[in-house]
Amino acid sequence: MSRPPKTTYKTTNWQNYNQALRQRGSLTVWFDPSMHWEAIPSGRRGRQQAYSDAAIQACLTLKTLLGLPLRQATGFVASLLELSGLGWSVPDFSTLSRRQKTLNVTIPYRGSKGPLHLLVDSTGIKVEGEGEWHTRKHGGSKRRVWRKLHLGIDEETLEIRAVEVTSSNVGDAPMPPDLLAQLPPDQEIATVTADGAYDTRACHDAIADRGAAAIIPPRRNARPWKPDTAGARARNEILRTSKHLGRALWRNWSGYHRRSRVETKMNCVKLLGQKLMSRDFDRQVAEVQIRAAVMNRFTALGIPVTVALG
Repeated sequence: MSRPPKTTYKTTNWQNYNQALRQRGSLTVWFDPSMHWEAIPSGRRGRQQAYSDAAIQACLTLKTLLGLPLRQATGFVASLLELSGLGWSVPDFSTLSRRQKTLNVTIPYRGSKGPLHLLVDSTGIKVEGEGEWHTRKHGGSKRRVWRKLHLGIDEETLEIRAVEVTSSNVGDAPMPPDLLAQLPPDQEIATVTADGAYDTRACHDAIADRGAAAIIPPRRNARPWKPDTAGARARNEILRTSKHLGRALWRNWSGYHRRSRVETKMNCVKLLGQKLMSRDFDRQVAEVQIRAAVMNRFTALGIPVTVALG
């Protein structure tokens, strides 16, 4: 039996997408003259902060985007402010390091026009240790530290809507409740798509509690669960349907293939660096969140619109 022909796609908005790719290299994207650079007095006793969270995030964004050390990042931001004529002072490198640990990172997003279709996946990102080639060739050192990055993206806009950072010993299954908790309570969620590692009661119950449908393939040796919760009943229906149609046909029918978009987003996040520069866990969380904010800003500038040719 011959294999079916591979579907080809055509980009219909190439002119606009090409302009968006050019704008991603513009440094003016990261500065807004109307932003509050200086911190608003809190009214509490003690020394007040000199710079707002937006100013700290802007400096750390350029640091992450260009892979600069803290001192070089402050010098780079100072030169940009001088050339732009804004006249703002620049935080010291020690201020950036201290504020990064407690920074409340703002991750911008546009949102879908209708109900949200959330795609969930995870990947590892290195903190300490040699590269993969060096490890295969000479063996890895004893200190090889990884962090696990868990993402939830909007299928329509391709924007990151939820992000969690954990140690490497935390599995995938416990994270969907935390990812869903980052979404506004009034956000309507249509589906949550994830791979078979998320086929657990906690995941299905958390998805059912938000009124969403789970698109998670059952494991190969899956057995029906006791239908005592809405999540268990929905999962048993997926199991029956996948056995009736077959796993391959169920994946096409349910739209499970859309999950590949979150894997592509993982690769885009790693293009900003295969390794985290921060050494403290709280600072690593802020660094990952800043990467998510950068990717959403890039995505908002424009994404390709494709159609299938056959």
